[in-house]
Amino acid sequence: VQEEKIFAGKVLRLHVCTMEGAEWLEEVPEDTTVEKLKERCLKHCVPGSLEDPKTVTHHKLIHATSEKVLTDTKTVLEENIQDRDVLLLIKKRAPPPLPKMADVSAEEKRKQEQKAPDKDAILKATANLPSRNVDRTVAHHNMRDFQTELRKILVSLIEVAQKLLALNPDAVELFKKANAMLDEDEEDRVDEIALRQLTEMGFPESRAVKALRLNHMSVTQAMEWLIEHADDPTVDAPLPGQTPSEATAEAGASSAEATAGPSSEAGGEEAKDELTEIFKKIRRKREFRPDPRAVIALMEMGFDEKEVVDALRVNNNQQNAACEWLLGDRKPSPEDLDKGIDTNSPLFQAILENPVVQLGLTNPKTLLAFEDMLENPLNSTQWMNDPETGPVMLQISRIFQTLNRT
Repeated sequence: VQEEKIFAGKVLRLHVCTMEGAEWLEEVPEDTTVEKLKERCLKHCVPGSLEDPKTVTHHKLIHATSEKVLTDTKTVLEENIQDRDVLLLIKKRAPPPLPKMADVSAEEKRKQEQKAPDKDAILKATANLPSRNVDRTVAHHNMRDFQTELRKILVSLIEVAQKLLALNPDAVELFKKANAMLDEDEEDRVDEIALRQLTEMGFPESRAVKALRLNHMSVTQAMEWLIEHADDPTVDAPLPGQTPSEATAEAGASSAEATAGPSSEAGGEEAKDELTEIFKKIRRKREFRPDPRAVIALMEMGFDEKEVVDALRVNNNQQNAACEWLLGDRKPSPEDLDKGIDTNSPLFQAILENPVVQLGLTNPKTLLAFEDMLENPLNSTQWMNDPETGPVMLQISRIFQTLNRT
């Protein structure tokens, strides 16, 4: 018995087919290379074809079941071919012919004709045109967007409204009612029933509060979050953008206001101080609170927490817009949001001279509307449809559009 037959590999019987419909059985050892198998197939179906060495490279074998093109240098075993598998012998497609020089020239000529003119061509074509001096500052001013300028207008009008309302003898009572409306801020309140359900399950109260705020007061989602983050070392850390003492300080301020007795000072000074405190609380309510989920998502991208909070503040808690702001030129800056309009500008003077605006600025609801629109610009539509604040907003819009066209 020959030694090579004793140690020979397993013989595989393979069905080989061609695109012309020819079919036969090839018996090859499993250590045969794909290139050798291809040569045997070509000898069988195309006699005399191996005289041209390129014939082998111009054909390929494909495994029918997996549709995989077999590599010439690998063996049948390495390609994981099994007994009785079907292989397809296919001639490779010829590469597309190169374009003729005439066709290339025509294509290039067509592209040149469609190409936009460069700076030199524009200057040459416009050399005989009369020059005009354009004030780019005015042109830019006329293109301002109303929503962009509205925030600056509101910042300045809030200052004017506070000064006017401070002169109203009934201002304190009016703002006490308005303050009660502000205390009904749903974002700061936690659903007591939902909180009780989670604490009865054994979750710590502070952790349950955090889970509910992160999941918009949904008990089911909060419970899933608590279970998922049970072993997280940062599970009890305060939400991004908040401090642990924030709620305590606010609660203390509220209780102090509730327990404060009558002042021994004159009534006018007492009312003024009380009104000042109410204005402070309104501003405190207006302080930006970033969406915790958006903060976490953006911080996971590698951004610093302060940068993320600034981005969300500039973009009204819109995560995608905040991400674009962080990756872009970061305009406008967070500092620009607190700047008012130039009080000496024709636009601001025209707004203040409007009778409807003047009357509206003496209404506490108008001030609350301005504050709300600064925090939530999407609420502008709601205040535009309000019977008390709508006329004021309509006049501001009309004045802006009128001056913007001049």
